[in-house]
Amino acid sequence: MSDQLASLNKKTFCYYEPLRPKIEVMNALIIDNLLKNETDLSETARQEADYDPLKWLQEERHIACLALENITQNIVKLVKKPSTKIIHLSEFTEELLASFDPDVIIISGTLRDFDLYSTKLIKNFAAIVQKTSIPVLGICGGHQLVGLSFGAEIVTLDYKDPRKKRNGRIREYEYRYIKVTKPEDPIFKGMDDEMSYFWEAGNQKHVLRVWQNHGLMVDRVPEGFTNLAKSYLCPIQMMVKRGDGQLFYTVQYHLEKSFEDWNKLPTRWEHRNDCRDGRIVFENFLVEALKHRKKIEKMAKIA
Repeated sequence: MSDQLASLNKKTFCYYEPLRPKIEVMNALIIDNLLKNETDLSETARQEADYDPLKWLQEERHIACLALENITQNIVKLVKKPSTKIIHLSEFTEELLASFDPDVIIISGTLRDFDLYSTKLIKNFAAIVQKTSIPVLGICGGHQLVGLSFGAEIVTLDYKDPRKKRNGRIREYEYRYIKVTKPEDPIFKGMDDEMSYFWEAGNQKHVLRVWQNHGLMVDRVPEGFTNLAKSYLCPIQMMVKRGDGQLFYTVQYHLEKSFEDWNKLPTRWEHRNDCRDGRIVFENFLVEALKHRKKIEKMAKIA
């Protein structure tokens, strides 16, 4: 993006940054947003030329294991006393929410297009999430599913109907820069400290470096939501909704990569440079979620 950012990428050292969790206790419900059973597939899926339910579901389950572990690791490392529960999208019900009473709902990414999902799955999710007061974080496909539930459509990065361009799509992949458009939002708290690598880099103010892996995006910001960030290929990288007693944060990128990369480093001399921005956003969401829940509980007592 600039000579300043290029020079930062060549830095031969990084600052040591011990993690000190700010959150004492939290119940987190994690939604596995990938396909699990053949009944999750739509009639459209069955008409696809490469339709192979066994192969498809094996791929989905493999990706699900990786994605859910990454999300869980963020919660475990950012909360002193975490309680997590993983459910599949098909198990998302009002009764489950009432029994587990989560402080947050976190929705994983996806592999296949939503028109290949059972219509029942999508409608059931939308009916519940449209009225929930529980704070929600949607990640990549989860970001798209929230957008879809509130009236947006899903398109390719060159604005094509996904059904007409299953293959050969433009993609955002690996670490990419995104430009924050609402830096005052509390989700970005702490980005301007002395260890920030990209936030105030030269003339490129308010830049994050995050992991991308997607070829689809929401086509608009749904009513009630605000766009928080953009990139060259994807104009809606983050959204927030604060209103109607709800709190939604959704991100097109994979902020949950924070600790997955750290665990796979070849030695312990390296630190979490590339993943720091995603980790801070994740932690800020958890903090904001608890504030929101306390506000809702206070309002309920007054009423």
